[in-house]
Amino acid sequence: MQEKRYSDMGEYELKQEIASLKEKGRKAEQLGMVNEFAVLERKAIMAQSYLLNPKDYLPGEIYQIAGDPGTYFKIDYMNGVFAWGYRLDGDKAEEALPIAMLIKLERG
Repeated sequence: MQEKRYSDMGEYELKQEIASLKEKGRKAEQLGMVNEFAVLERKAIMAQSYLLNPKDYLPGEIYQIAGDPGTYFKIDYMNGVFAWGYRLDGDKAEEALPIAMLIKLERG
């Protein structure tokens, strides 16, 4: 059976998929299956990205990277649910991050 792509799923299906992936991830983590846990976590982030609006993520803006405190990412351009850009503290190598990994910085 062909698995349905996240881009073809509705909100309800995506939320069910995220819950399922997180549950499988918890089990993998408890069993010490580090690689499996990382893969499942990444899939959940991808699915979460499809629940967000890419138009809310703006080129030129800087975002914090979820799960990596103190690491910031500047968006050069958007392609679907991926933000292309670079980490501010890195070697400026271009990379793509799913938008669910990006946290808006509080202005104030």
